[in-house]
Amino acid sequence: MNIKKFSGACERNAAPILAVLQQEFADVRHVLEIGSGTGQHAVFMAEHLPHVCWQPSDLPIHHASIQAWMDEQALPNVLPPLALDMAAPQWPLGVFDAVFTSNTCHIMSWEQVQTMFEGVARLLPSGGVLCIYGPFNLDGRYTSESNARFDEALKAQGPHMGLRDLEQIQELAGSYGLIATANHEMPANNRLLVWHRE
Repeated sequence: MNIKKFSGACERNAAPILAVLQQEFADVRHVLEIGSGTGQHAVFMAEHLPHVCWQPSDLPIHHASIQAWMDEQALPNVLPPLALDMAAPQWPLGVFDAVFTSNTCHIMSWEQVQTMFEGVARLLPSGGVLCIYGPFNLDGRYTSESNARFDEALKAQGPHMGLRDLEQIQELAGSYGLIATANHEMPANNRLLVWHRE
């Protein structure tokens, strides 16, 4: 069995995400990635952002794949994956000046999304950066037919899943002292949202 998992979506969106992170993470040094999944983003971003120490995290079930990608790339600036579950998070003790997460808000329950924002706000220092990539609804509406179909498929998997409304996300972030600084339109009807800690 091949423990190194592959995601076509990760392969396609890595370069556009990197183009934004090269700007947003130009002055950061330690990044916590929440929901590293296969591990593809961790090694890709770390390779192209050599000034950053990248900390992957996810449920333990995903760690073997993350580690397999790390072993293959053998990069000096990627740390072993941490266990982090928004259902009962044990936040890492390290110092992080940035957090990145991709395609997680629509997988987690809304309560877990709230838990994530609360934890990130406590974790980040003043001026710290949060970047979230994924599809979002605008004004309660789908931005494309493909996003509508994706939302239907998610809800068929589990009623707790589904695309989040951008305005709700921004309101939630603001309630934890996170200031919206950028809203990057991305390919395939996705967005990369950026906040800074007050």
